[in-house]
Parts: sequence; structure tokens; C-alpha cells
Amino acid sequence: MISKYDVVIIGAGAAGLMAAIEVGKRNRSVILIDHSKKIGEKIRISGGGRCNFTNLNCMPSKFISNNPKYPISALQQYTQTDFINLVKKHNIKYHEKKLGQLFCDGSSQQIIDMLLLESNQANVVIHADTVVDDIKREKEKYLIINKKNKYICDSLIIATGGLSIPKIGASKFGYDIARYFNMNIIDTYPALVPLTFNDRLLMMCKELSGLSLESSISCNRATFEEGMLFTHRGLSGPSILQISSYWKLKDFITINLAPKIDIFNYLISKKKLNPTLSIHSLISQILPNRLASILCEQNKVSGNISELSEKLLKDLSNSINKWSIAPTGSEGYRTAEVTLGGVDTKDLSSKTMMSLKNPGLFFIGEAVDVTGHLGGYNFQWAWSSGYVAGQHA
Repeated sequence: MISKYDVVIIGAGAAGLMAAIEVGKRNRSVILIDHSKKIGEKIRISGGGRCNFTNLNCMPSKFISNNPKYPISALQQYTQTDFINLVKKHNIKYHEKKLGQLFCDGSSQQIIDMLLLESNQANVVIHADTVVDDIKREKEKYLIINKKNKYICDSLIIATGGLSIPKIGASKFGYDIARYFNMNIIDTYPALVPLTFNDRLLMMCKELSGLSLESSISCNRATFEEGMLFTHRGLSGPSILQISSYWKLKDFITINLAPKIDIFNYLISKKKLNPTLSIHSLISQILPNRLASILCEQNKVSGNISELSEKLLKDLSNSINKWSIAPTGSEGYRTAEVTLGGVDTKDLSSKTMMSLKNPGLFFIGEAVDVTGHLGGYNFQWAWSSGYVAGQHA
């Protein structure tokens, strides 16, 4: 049996749900298909279960793409204010945590319920637990085939996400479809992901596991100053997750463990004013005690500060203000919040999200080579790109 719809959307995550709502509002017949039994699972687990659904400071510079200008149009067509107004319309209470990050006061399920209610009001048909086996182009229409049904449509929206968090169903489906229709894929990498280390550095991380501190981290001309966390596998926390989107294998990252203090000048002044103070007590006034002990030991400094040469103090200072290390990898897609790379934006219209080579075929959300910073930006890209495709499909 073949079911006819104006629009078929594959992928019922944030972007797919938003696109379906907008298509439905235009009185176009639309079906939303997902291989998972649960709709919006990535929304549900996000933000520690409270969904960091957007960011007050959303702007194109908060996104990474081979074409940095590509997100501009979608972000202007549907802004963070537009989504906030939708949240307010449904009386969902929310708060700003920090740096413009907005979270539900209650549960991320509220966002899913809001989107499902909007979908219902827009007459969206949803088929969960439905695996797509094949897609074909037939006489300017798209034929979607699975074991039980066939769907034919004028417009097809691919909203199947990236490779991050495979345990909730992430796959390369969207990229395979793009390649099938002769579209280019920008190489993909895990992003917003903890970084891992070997040998001595891993031992240090294990010793300090659970310790967190504010740090400034730089790599490839990007710098983020937020919390950093030592774990038994390496380094995590917001600043590490942020920089992971800019890091590639063999790159060094530079960590400033005390971004508010010039350690060398601080130590030189202390040496003049209080020469009998111990170096460990001075460093432990700035850094957590366990970390101070390890850094003093690694730099072979002990005793009173008056006994230490400027060279020793300089080396110690650099290990705090300019700690340069090379991660051996990341925790990979298993824990990555998002996928870097994806469908090449050169093959997509920035105004409509439609394929330039395949009329009626759209790609939105994480499947596209647009990756936001940590803090609600990737959800805003999902809402914005989904909205835009929904106006044109």
C-alpha cells in the first residue's frame, strides 16, 4: 500500500518535530517517521534532564561550519526569541543558568510534550518504530519504502541527526541519503566531548578525578573560559567540551589553570614580601590542594619561596598559566553531545535548507555541517533550520 503525503520527514528529533509543525501549519499533509520507539529521546536526556533549549546570546559566531555565513539566514528567520515565546505560550517555566543558557525549571519532557501537542494541532501524522529501508526518486516525487509501508511525497526532509550518542539510535543514515543523491559530506568528528590522555597525564587525571576548577583553554585560535573537570579517563567539563570542537588529533591544547592571576608576577612579589612562605602553601591558595601538590612535585619545587630561583618559579608558573598538553583522543561518539561536519552547506540553500541538486529534498539539524557551541546553540539550530525547511517543503 502506498500512502501519499505532501511532505515526509524522517527523524523525529528537535529539528524534525519543528519542521513537521511548520509544514502542518501550512495545511500541507505531513508524516513524521522515526526508527525509535520513543520520540525526542535526545531532547529528553539533554541538559541533565532539564533541556538547555536555547541561548539568549545566539548568533552566527557561536557556530562552526565550513561556511561560517551559512547559519545566518535560518537564525534570522527563526530566532531564540521566537522559541522562547513558544515556550511561554505553553506556560513552561524556565531559568537562565549562566552565559545565556535557558533550562526548564521542571523537566525536558515538557519540551517534548509541547512539540507533540503543537504537532497534533497541526495534524502531523507520527509513525514511531518505523525503519526506512530505501528511498527513491520517481517522476519528481520521493518514494520512501519500509517493510510494511510505502510513502510517496513531493518534499522529503531528512532530520536524522549525526553520529553522537549511538545508544539512543544515532546513525549515518542522513549522510548515506545525501551521498545517494550526489551530495558532499564534510568529514565528521565527535564534538562537545571529553578528551582522553595516555601514560603520565592519565595517571595525573586519575589522581585528581572529581576535582573541578575554572580554566581558560585554547586551541587553534579558539579560547573558552569555563569549568574544567578531571576524570578517571581524562579531562571534561564545559571548557574542555567547548575546545574539543576545535581540536584535532596531534594538536596541543593550552590550559590556564588560574586565568585571573599572572602566577609568575604573583610569586615574585610574594618572594620579596614574604620570603619564608612555603611554595606549596602559596600555590594551594590559588589552586585546589591536591592539584597544587602534584604541580609542585612535577616541577621539583618545595620549601620556602626564598630558596627557589626565578627559573624554577617561571617553569612552575608556566605549568599553571600555560599548561600545554596533547590529548591522545576523545571519548568518541559514545559521549559526544553533537557531531562536527555533515552534509556540505555548499549543496544546500541557506534560505530554504533545500538541496541545490535535488528539488524537494531538504536536510536540517545536526545532519548538516553546522555545529553550535555548548549551551543551547545546537537546539536553536534545530529549531531554526526545522522552521525554515517547514516554510518551503
